[in-house]
Amino acid sequence: MFEGFEELQLEANGTTINLVKGGSGPPMLMLHGYPQTHAMWNKIAPRLAEDFTVVCPDLRGYGDSAKVEGDPEHMNYSKRVMAQDQVDVMKQLGFDQFYLVGHDRGGRVSHRLTKDHPDSVLKLVTLDIIPTRTMFQIVDKDFATNTYHWFFLIQPFDFPERVIGADPEFYAGRGFNRVKDSENVFTPEALADYLRCFNNPGTIHAVCEDYRAGASIDLVHDDADFDQKITCPMLAMWSTTG
Repeated sequence: MFEGFEELQLEANGTTINLVKGGSGPPMLMLHGYPQTHAMWNKIAPRLAEDFTVVCPDLRGYGDSAKVEGDPEHMNYSKRVMAQDQVDVMKQLGFDQFYLVGHDRGGRVSHRLTKDHPDSVLKLVTLDIIPTRTMFQIVDKDFATNTYHWFFLIQPFDFPERVIGADPEFYAGRGFNRVKDSENVFTPEALADYLRCFNNPGTIHAVCEDYRAGASIDLVHDDADFDQKITCPMLAMWSTTG
């Protein structure tokens, strides 16, 4: 899927991050969403690599990155910690500053990264998110129905892990099949990678911890620096539906 890219595994922030890297030029870090992996960028990354050094990692716990155990405060999957992973990765690759693109969960990591490390981010692109703090403030019936997983995945360990683990391909596949024109949106290779990784109980636990953090410690962090504005140029994009 990533012809001409190299695959690396780097020790960063006390864990192991899997990534692909390719191209030449200014560095661009691209962070995927749920329940995906770095493979979600397979259509666009090779094009961007014509002008940028493109780095596409798996977030901690996702894809082939290490599966970190959760903790009572969910700090291990806080966006602050996940952002630090990526700053450490980029420094190991020789990049103190970079362009940053984040989709969905990766967008939330990107938002936190830009707040915590403003000198690291040259420009920010977020895809399909508004701040987590705002999401929980605007909950209504339609939101809860369409994004039920937000409230299912935050349930205490190990209820969602057991339910999903009974048939992980069905659970993940149902989500992908809800996407309009999904057969053209997801390449077979990328979809196979998502399902392969989601069959790992460690990934399922990581996903749940990611969302539990979003409903707890991430909100604490978001409240603490709510008045701190992002200062770099930023582009926010989202789909017309979903």
